Amino acid sequence: MKIHGRIASIKSKKALRYSKNFKLQCPIWGELWEDDLCIAMRIYYSSLRPDLDESLILDLLQKRIYKNDRQVKIKYIEHGLDRTNPRSIIVIGPIEDRENVMRTLHANVEREEEECSKKR
Repeated sequence: MKIHGRIASIKSKKALRYSKNFKLQCPIWGELWEDDLCIAMRIYYSSLRPDLDESLILDLLQKRIYKNDRQVKIKYIEHGLDRTNPRSIIVIGPIEDRENVMRTLHANVEREEEECSKKR
């Protein structure tokens, strides 16, 4: 579909709601990254039929963390299930630091899962 002469995608109501909530929770960094980046994320879905695609998250990080989502050269995506608390854990870093980006994601996931098991 074209809007004002530009091609635009139409997002579902769920994607629009996610986008709104994401923007409320993700701060805008003072100086946006301009270099090539690596991103690692674990997306916890509320059901086994996920309809959120990580490309939406990459788009939402644009102009908040980095200038353009084309800077993301390495993507590591894990899916999780949490029916009561769907969420995303996202770690971004320079492409040269990809091992640390992955380690940090796994450390954050492990820490969060330990905290969740203590609450249950």
